[in-house]
Amino acid sequence: MNALELLDIISIGETSKVQFKESISSPDALAAEFVAMSNSLGGLILVGVKDKTGDIIGLTYDQLRETGQLVANVATNNVLPLIYVETEVVSIEKAGEKKNILVIHVKEGISKPYKDRELRIWVKQGADKRKVTDNNELLRLFQSGGNLSADEMEVANTSTNDVNIDKLKEYTVKALEKTIEESGLSIEQIMNNIRVKKNNSLTLGGLLYFGKNPQKYKPAFCIKAISFFGNDIGGTEYRDSKDINGTIPELFEKGMSFFNSNLKWRQQGQNFNILGKPEISKLALEELLQNALVHRDYLKNAPIRLMIFDNHIEIISPGTLPNSLTVENIKSGNAVVRNNLLVSYCVNTMPYRGFGSGIKRAFKEQPNIELINDIDGEQFIVKIPRPESDN
Repeated sequence: MNALELLDIISIGETSKVQFKESISSPDALAAEFVAMSNSLGGLILVGVKDKTGDIIGLTYDQLRETGQLVANVATNNVLPLIYVETEVVSIEKAGEKKNILVIHVKEGISKPYKDRELRIWVKQGADKRKVTDNNELLRLFQSGGNLSADEMEVANTSTNDVNIDKLKEYTVKALEKTIEESGLSIEQIMNNIRVKKNNSLTLGGLLYFGKNPQKYKPAFCIKAISFFGNDIGGTEYRDSKDINGTIPELFEKGMSFFNSNLKWRQQGQNFNILGKPEISKLALEELLQNALVHRDYLKNAPIRLMIFDNHIEIISPGTLPNSLTVENIKSGNAVVRNNLLVSYCVNTMPYRGFGSGIKRAFKEQPNIELINDIDGEQFIVKIPRPESDN
C-alpha cells in the first residue's frame, strides 16, 4: 500500500472494514478487534490515526517496534483459534514531516467462530463491534466456517413415521439404480446410509426432501409467491398469491408452475396454435429457483419469496453468499456447497447439475439477470427485467 492509497482510505473514515487507532496499549481490546474482523469480512486497523477525527499522528520507531510485537503476541495468544495477520508501515508526508502509520491486515477467518481469551465472540456492526449472544447467529458463524451444515442437523420430534416411503423408494431406484429390496437393505438402513435419519430423528435435509409434511415442523421453509399489480413491493393489490408447501422437489415444481401461470408467453414466428416462448427463459428460471432451494441459508427461519412485478421479477433467498463467495465468483462458475445433503439428493432426482454451472447456464439463456448479495438484509436477490412490450 502506498501513501496515496492510505490517504484515500483515511479520507473515507472508519467503516466495518477500517478502524483507526491512535495507539494500542490493551491486548484485550486489540484481540476483540481481531476477533470481530475475523468473524466478519476482515479489514484494516490503522495505528497512528485518531479514531474520532482521522487526524494522522504517526508512530515513532520505538512505538512501531513495540506495537508490532504486541500485534504478533495478541494474534497468537489472545485469539482462539489463533489467526495470522500481516503488518506494513506506510509513511505519509504531513507539513513537511514524515508520519509512519502501522497498517494491520486482518483476513476474514476460515475457522469461525473466533473468540477472545474470555471466550467472547465479537462481530462487526458498522464501524463498531458487538458481542454475539443469539444462538442462531452463533450457528451461522459455525456454518460459515465450514463446521456446520444446517441440513445435517436433527429435527426434534421427527421419526420414520414422518417419511414418505414411496418418495424414498423412488429416490433409491434413481440413485442406487436398484430397488430397496434388490439392495438387500432395510428401509431404516437406507435412511441411515443416505443420512435421512440420525440418532432416531430426521435430518433437516431428510425432512425437506422426503418428508410427508415438512412444513409441519418447519413452517417457514416454504415459498411465498405473489404477482403484484405495479412495481411496488408495498402494493396491496395483486393478481395472484400463493403459499407453496411441500418437499424440495414439490416446491420446485409448484414454484415453476407459479411462474408459468403469471408470466406471459410470446409468439416469435410460431404457429398461432402453438403456445410460444415464455417472456423469461424457462431454463434460467429453473436454474435460479433450484439454486434458491438448494443453497439458501436454512439457519434463517424465513421463506423463499417469488415476486412478479409489472417490469421485473425477483427471487429472494434467506442468507447471503457463504464463505466469502462473491457475485463475480458465482458468475464465473465458482461454488461453495452450504447444504451437502440437499445437493446430493438433488443431483440424483432433479434437473440440478450443481458444480457452479447453473448460474453460468442461466446467464447464457438470460443475460440481463441481476444478482445482489444483500449483506445488510441478510438475503440474496435475483432480479430479471420483463420485456417492456409485454407489460
